[in-house]
Amino acid sequence: MLLTVLICTHDRVALLGKTLASLNVAERPAGWRVEILVIANACSDTTHAFLDESLRAPNGRLPLRWHAEPAPGKSHALNLAIALIESDLVAFVDDDHRVDTAYLKAVCQAADTYPEADLFCGRILPDWDGTEPAWVHDSGPYRIYPLPVPRFDLGEAPQALNRDIAVPGGGNLFLRGSWLKRVGPFSVELGPVGHNLGGAEDIEWVLRALDLGARLRYVPEVVQHHYVDNERLQLRYLLAKAFERSASTVRVNSAHDGGIPLYMYRKLFGYFFSALTAWSNARRRFFQVRLAASLGEIKGYRQAHRDRLKRKT
Repeated sequence: MLLTVLICTHDRVALLGKTLASLNVAERPAGWRVEILVIANACSDTTHAFLDESLRAPNGRLPLRWHAEPAPGKSHALNLAIALIESDLVAFVDDDHRVDTAYLKAVCQAADTYPEADLFCGRILPDWDGTEPAWVHDSGPYRIYPLPVPRFDLGEAPQALNRDIAVPGGGNLFLRGSWLKRVGPFSVELGPVGHNLGGAEDIEWVLRALDLGARLRYVPEVVQHHYVDNERLQLRYLLAKAFERSASTVRVNSAHDGGIPLYMYRKLFGYFFSALTAWSNARRRFFQVRLAASLGEIKGYRQAHRDRLKRKT
């Protein structure tokens, strides 16, 4: 049985090195072969040279192969990978993640333990190092959610999932290899280009898989840690991320066919007034982020409406 760990990367050679290092020191699963496939997407830094050097690395590391995808956009990289993978199991790892030491064993054990499942997801935890601002750990009424550092954690108990419980993104997704070609390509309209804040191509792909009958299971033992960039914890980034994330999510999930719902304008006014009259930094930051997210929802409704019109024509 072969597990392919897929990494799509763009101009993050230092972080990519840490991701590969974490995979190479992870415990190896019994009864499985493991390889790493890296797709370098429109890279202009030293990623290609780094990967060529990695091919000449000493024995003991996981087998590595890599390909370049010149068309900018993560979805283009993912779609190239679909054509290259013929494995029993495929695991997605982002280039700014590090995997837990038990990650590879947990992935393969899940595939063996739940033969009825087609898609799996694990936990993504922020890789806090103590330099982050204290407010990111707030649990009170003005906590910022979701944080711009990805987190996916449904607790300690494994469970079957569906779209009504939770739909994971691609950050810690793994699946039976046959489902790659069965579901088909990732949307190039939704995926991020470079390091912009677009996205949701992975959620849209998972939703298509579920519509085709794929059975999804959450496995908490499968853990990845997301790199924390403190620049992303500045207010300007929080607002931009809340706006773009909400737009992408609504665009993918909206079933509303009448343009922008009227209640959205009430939300906007309420959040604007609350941010304007806030008496504390925590309250002001909270309502500013909610306001940005609401503006993103409006953008998402507009995009979804245009998408439906395009499909009709």
